[in-house]
Amino acid sequence: MAKLYVIMYHYIRSLKSSRYPEIRGLDLELFRQQLAFLKEHFTFLKTEEVLELGSADELKQDSVLLTFDDGYIDHYTNVFPLLKAENIPGFFSMPGRIIREKKVLDVNKIHFILASAPVEKIKAMAFKQLDHYRGAEFDIPPNAELYEKLAKANRFDSGDVIFIKRLLQAELPERLRNRITEELFRVFIDLPEAAFADELYMNLDQVRLMKQQGMDFGIHGYDHYWMNRLEGDALKKDIEAALDVFDGVIDANQWVCCYPYGSCSDPVIAQIKKMGASAGLATEVRAYVPGTDDMFRIPRLDTNDFPPKSEEYLKY
Repeated sequence: MAKLYVIMYHYIRSLKSSRYPEIRGLDLELFRQQLAFLKEHFTFLKTEEVLELGSADELKQDSVLLTFDDGYIDHYTNVFPLLKAENIPGFFSMPGRIIREKKVLDVNKIHFILASAPVEKIKAMAFKQLDHYRGAEFDIPPNAELYEKLAKANRFDSGDVIFIKRLLQAELPERLRNRITEELFRVFIDLPEAAFADELYMNLDQVRLMKQQGMDFGIHGYDHYWMNRLEGDALKKDIEAALDVFDGVIDANQWVCCYPYGSCSDPVIAQIKKMGASAGLATEVRAYVPGTDDMFRIPRLDTNDFPPKSEEYLKY
């Protein structure tokens, strides 16, 4: 039986020649090689073609849907020209805030902090900040206890890196993690935030051009917040704000949600269905089985699961 893989991408750039060569992204030359591999072995599908499949039996051969998260300028300057030249469709999603407010998301601040200094130095400064705030405004567990809880390596990152990510993305109270992230960003990044945002993200004119040229776009929230942690009307307001930003690009009555951090849940799915969503992209690692899998929990593999990075996709 033919398989369908939904592939997830983030940063795609010429890493060695960039100002942040240690950023965890896919080198542009490797992306070219990966497209050549995928073109030889798979059929590229548009988003609507994937959603229209009633069963895996309708797949004529192994197929892929390419998805690009977070709205990086890489997707406009590097990805879009290659896809357009090869007539390959792509699905793109980004938080509304990066368009409307020109703010660098904390998740991206964390990425570039980690790309700018040895993780041991970053960890030491994070511990120092925790010591500073502990017992004053915030009730914070001891540093050793936090590290033991959070520093769990995964298939892509070391325990130290995961510790920094989990500490600043989810573990600490929001006000504190925002404050510490901002302080670390000021220390390790040599650009004002507004200038950094202009350099990092696409703008709405670029999004509209890509849409006109056949690329698909979806909703990635407004604040890139964990959707399953938003309470009361907060999720509804977040989605409404995102839809407003992309008015004219995304059909508010039929759109695809790409959950930030893969943060879907039954209540989240119920809410986005009410608001016009027709499907949702998650982060469970496996092939997608049309007609069997929940269209609001579509699993995705990572670019690193495919040649020339690896052949991990064969396990799924």
